Amino acid sequence: MSTEILNTENVDILEQEKQKVDRLLSMNYLTPENASFAPTPGGFVSLTAEGKTYPRVTIYRAFPFTQPGEFLSVREPDDKAREIGIIRDLSQWDEETRQNIERQLSLRYYMPAITRIYSIKEEYGYAYWSVLTDRGPCKFTISSGSSSVVRLSDSHVIVKDIDENRYEIPDLSKLTPKELKRIDLYI
Repeated sequence: MSTEILNTENVDILEQEKQKVDRLLSMNYLTPENASFAPTPGGFVSLTAEGKTYPRVTIYRAFPFTQPGEFLSVREPDDKAREIGIIRDLSQWDEETRQNIERQLSLRYYMPAITRIYSIKEEYGYAYWSVLTDRGPCKFTISSGSSSVVRLSDSHVIVKDIDENRYEIPDLSKLTPKELKRIDLYI
């Protein structure tokens, strides 16, 4: 009889674990019919979905450069950033919701465009950049030994500094030969 109980308990435990795995692997799409977003007093966004309210959520682009309004990952704002669901297409939502979510995305993906490179100085494994961006002059530091500069195409480059801030050079051909020589080591 103890073998029968043990086997039944094992089957129940296995079934519970299978359900957990199925929930983890399933894609939970958030739609205007099953979820609602609202601005918070602090300038963030809250979410109510499936009867649960999240006082604050964070939103990430799954395809930040190719499909900026599609497949947006909505996550809890803690260190684990557990995904709550996916917005398949932001254009399906009402104007106020789109604006609130786009505002959050613009804060997360704030990326000034570098228009001029004044200088780059190397010292002790770091490169100190002095540039002009579309938002004004800027100085930042990148780690020389890492992949801080990523080429998205022949002419489009993203630069990530040691504080995780991103800058872009949308078109390398618009830089002078002297500026191109300064960044040649990094691209």
